[in-house]
Amino acid sequence: MDKARERVIDELLVMRCQEGSRESFDLLIRRWQRRLWRYARRLTGSNDAAWDVTQETWIAVLRQIRKLSDPAWFAAWAYRIVRNKSADHCRRTGRRRNLADALAKRQRANNDPPREGPGDAVAVALRRLPPDRQELLTLRYGQDLNIIEIAVVLGIPAGTVKSRLHHAREQLRKFLEGDQS
Repeated sequence: MDKARERVIDELLVMRCQEGSRESFDLLIRRWQRRLWRYARRLTGSNDAAWDVTQETWIAVLRQIRKLSDPAWFAAWAYRIVRNKSADHCRRTGRRRNLADALAKRQRANNDPPREGPGDAVAVALRRLPPDRQELLTLRYGQDLNIIEIAVVLGIPAGTVKSRLHHAREQLRKFLEGDQS
């Protein structure tokens, strides 16, 4: 299915959820569970924590979905909830460092040796980026969010997203070309 069609289906499901349809909410969960869990996993660094965060996210979505004024913003809104719940989880587990520090530690622990293939080279180069740049690129290219949606998720201006994406792509390009700086 193409992306535009996927977004329309999601919008219709959100509208039906806002009207109280349990079946539509179940379908929305089935369509989004894996995406939201992967983002939570990236942010928390733990499978178990990601499941907890995802469950808390769905509870928040269920409670607040009627307040979502434009169903087209569901993706950005849901990712923002995951991001906030992940930060809450990190605070609750006694971590005194911020979410970016937790991501950096996880990335250092998971640094695998480079494998063969162009896709693997990109993955290795991506892991070398700072966590905030990894998150930007993941939201843009992995989750297919647009600039404005990313701005909503991260709580920063769209111009800042554009600038940071530019710098992240440049740094990724340098890593791929073998420039270590």
